[in-house]
Amino acid sequence: GTRFPLEMAQDPDSGSNSLLTYQLSSNPSFSLSLKESPDGSQQPELLLERALDREEQSSLELVLTAVDGGDPVRSGTIKVLINVTDVNDNPPVFSHDRNRVRLREDAPLGSVVMNVSASDADAGNNARITYDFGKMPAKVLQKFMVDPETGLITLQEGLDFEDTRSYTLLIEARDGGGLLAHCKVEVEVLDVNDNPPDIMILSLMSPMLEDVPTGTVVALMNVNDPDSGENGQVSCELLGEAPLSIVASPGGSYKVLVLAKALDREEAAFHELMLRASDGGDPARTGTARIRVTVLDANDNAPVFSQAEYTVRVPEDVPVGSTLVTVTATDADEGLNGHVTYT
Repeated sequence: GTRFPLEMAQDPDSGSNSLLTYQLSSNPSFSLSLKESPDGSQQPELLLERALDREEQSSLELVLTAVDGGDPVRSGTIKVLINVTDVNDNPPVFSHDRNRVRLREDAPLGSVVMNVSASDADAGNNARITYDFGKMPAKVLQKFMVDPETGLITLQEGLDFEDTRSYTLLIEARDGGGLLAHCKVEVEVLDVNDNPPDIMILSLMSPMLEDVPTGTVVALMNVNDPDSGENGQVSCELLGEAPLSIVASPGGSYKVLVLAKALDREEAAFHELMLRASDGGDPARTGTARIRVTVLDANDNAPVFSQAEYTVRVPEDVPVGSTLVTVTATDADEGLNGHVTYT
């Protein structure tokens, strides 16, 4: 319904040979309206018939024809050039509303996460787009950075799969007129084998008597690797000579050391060994723990004479109280258990 006045045509002829009317080339957006002036002349006006869309058509060219009433009819034409100026009627549009990306937890600072991109059908400043993060926790904002001009997202703080396995980034694109668009970037953190197995000794039976039965639990340990998959699968082995063996508990991460064969303090007063845990990564990472078990004496040895039999020849006139023979016996036990008395 908006009207745009056009320049009036001039015809120096008079009477019926003078200007009679105007005609406009066909166009769906405009029609011709004639407004009568006080002096009786007609003022041509363009009448807007429907809304314009610069993004669909940025310019139009019409032909206005002025026709007189003579015989033959004479006419004059003029081109009407219409430039449609932009208004900010289009928000930015992201190429993808939802994006997924994977990033290793050992990615160096400055690594490119991805480049988001938005376009705006408007022109000039209305089409100028800047990028920023939407409302997110401070922890996430510390990890990532987005370039306001290019939409390039980079890593600015180290990742840790064991701490956080994924992040959701909310990205905003704002045009020069203030219209907004949003998209999400899902960042999946990939595990790398950056943690060695950790061995924690929960209980240790030391010292222990040498006569404890086989199968006795000597130590309870928790072996854990916070990595995932094969990187977190742990196997254990004992290094060193010791009468112990490893038994895995139903919980998986708990390991039990049990007595595999009888102890003998007289043979070894203590046992020192190392438990080594290795994960399934490539290359594998290992953790170790030293275990020392002291063996206490039990009275498991009888005294032993230096000879099984003694033969003594005694003269018949030997005085009373004379020493006939000295016998000796030893006991492999220690302390009171190894103290020998004779009767």
